[in-house]
Amino acid sequence: MYLPDHFAADDDAVEELLANHGAADLVTITEKGMLATLLPFVFDRHDGPLGALLGHVARGNEQWRRTTSGEVLVIVRGPDAYVSPSWYPSKLEHGRVVPTWNYVTAHVYGLVEWHDDVVWVEDLVRRLTAKHEGALDGGQPWTLDDAPRAFVEAQLRGIVGARVEITRVEAKVKMSQNRSDADARGVVDGLAARGDVASSAAVHRANDDRL
Repeated sequence: MYLPDHFAADDDAVEELLANHGAADLVTITEKGMLATLLPFVFDRHDGPLGALLGHVARGNEQWRRTTSGEVLVIVRGPDAYVSPSWYPSKLEHGRVVPTWNYVTAHVYGLVEWHDDVVWVEDLVRRLTAKHEGALDGGQPWTLDDAPRAFVEAQLRGIVGARVEITRVEAKVKMSQNRSDADARGVVDGLAARGDVASSAAVHRANDDRL
């Protein structure tokens, strides 16, 4: 990852991204080359020295059978957005501005274990469900126990668990830290006016000491 110092994520930003991302790309090496699958993960910070990402794939997905030994990559994403130079006050001062893309991402490297064990997988599914149902506004959160047990057991047999023990993380928060205070504020306001509340808030957080 290209990682200038002013875009390097601190430990708190990495922890927040791994704990609260939506889904991520699991990239592994097979005898036929690379394979990738988009998966929701649970981050368990207490599983291994650097924590682990826990998810599952469909049993029919060949990735879990074909992955060879060695390091795997999980690409985790936070908010991202196009940034218009029209939002920069400096555009009116000198015009030397161009469009860019703001984003938060982490490249998480680790060692993968596949869990073809219905008990392990059920615990994972319960954790994934609690994480995402807990983020919903209003209503009664759905739980695995709301579905008929025979149906649940059949569904669990159709998936295989994945545990990625983290060995290193490269994380980047590119959220207008290289712009002036006025330009960064312009990006916050421009994104908010466009309705991208998550990206607007992310820019504000990344520049909180000066906005």
